Amino acid sequence: MTKDNMSRKKGLGRRRFLQLAGAGALAAPFAGSFPAPAVAQAVTVRWWYHFDNPQHSPAELIAKFEKENPGIKVVAESIPWGGGNDYYTRLFAALVAGNAPDCAMVKLNNQARLVEMGALEPLDDMLKGWDARTDITEDIWQLNKANDGKQYYLPLQYVVLYLYYRPDLFEQAGDAAPRTFDDFLKAAKALTKDGVFGFGMRGGAGGHDHWGPFVLGGGANFRKGGMVSEAALAANRWFVDLGTKEKVFPPSAPTDGFRQIIDGFKAGRTAMTIHHVGSSNEMVEALGDKVSAVPVPRGPDGNGWTSFGDESNAVFSASANKEAAFKWITFLSTAENNVTFNGFTGQLTVTTSGMADWKLHPKRFVEASEQSLAMAGVLPDSPKTADFVRTVWPTNMQRALLGQISPDDMMQAIEKHFHG
Repeated sequence: MTKDNMSRKKGLGRRRFLQLAGAGALAAPFAGSFPAPAVAQAVTVRWWYHFDNPQHSPAELIAKFEKENPGIKVVAESIPWGGGNDYYTRLFAALVAGNAPDCAMVKLNNQARLVEMGALEPLDDMLKGWDARTDITEDIWQLNKANDGKQYYLPLQYVVLYLYYRPDLFEQAGDAAPRTFDDFLKAAKALTKDGVFGFGMRGGAGGHDHWGPFVLGGGANFRKGGMVSEAALAANRWFVDLGTKEKVFPPSAPTDGFRQIIDGFKAGRTAMTIHHVGSSNEMVEALGDKVSAVPVPRGPDGNGWTSFGDESNAVFSASANKEAAFKWITFLSTAENNVTFNGFTGQLTVTTSGMADWKLHPKRFVEASEQSLAMAGVLPDSPKTADFVRTVWPTNMQRALLGQISPDDMMQAIEKHFHG
């Protein structure tokens, strides 16, 4: 045997010995002969999120996750929502520039655009190994599925929009909570007096959720020609007239955003508005039993429409840490973690186990959410939906309420945006 062969055999024996022996027992004897093994670097996952209340923080959940996953560090970046405009403007810019986070909170009305950009990582294969998948109902999974049949979004929370109303003011006016468009108009007119307006209308970004129940619920739809049918045009004229002719909206309605409609209702400046269960605790804190909720009114044909308010997490295809990012977002959608998360956001858990003992909202608001599911819908899964939400709808709605364009002009602009 040559010296070289002997050296190789000695080396192999020593390495084999190290593999078989306990690392702790061997550390001292060989400390002087071998360099210390490199310490594995923690993987950093960047996650973008937004909360309506910026005072809330996911720090508690991050600490819990990092304790359970010591090889992963989560850097959470709170991005201003700004009705969706600020958040998505920054997200799209970051994706194009190549400095996007590993994962982020996302909504359905931007999914098609993100898929078209190739920005999203399909989660289907990774979800096969996630034991908690069945704790989220199949209805929610289906609502979140993309047009190509793939699952890019992991559900995080949901809400269904309904009508908040002041039962004390309705009682004084001799009215019951509205069930139909006619009921709504009658009540809104009766309640508009003495500095109070019948309905707190959100004309700024996000206000399509106020328009949808009356216009989509009144016969409009997003299919070709669906915004310019006679039923659609009539429904939009009726809705715009609420502000311009009936004067049941506050004068600030064309630019009012989320904060303005909630604060106006809490302060007694409006008798009705539309939002979801996420505002219920704040409403009750201000008004006690002088606030309640019912599903949005139904149209003349008995049909109705309200917005299914979703929030999910997605992993971006450019991420170098996809598996770690997936671990983080599944952690947030698992049982008690999801309940804790929605304690910050004020929305509903996506888990069936979490809903079994739900205590975060008064029962009447949870019931209004559940009763509204029958008419809940989502905006079209189209690359054009994001711009509809951010600019097309608010710009044209504001102009119509200010008398700068007709209600029909507004509908023509929406039709043109989606169908040319």
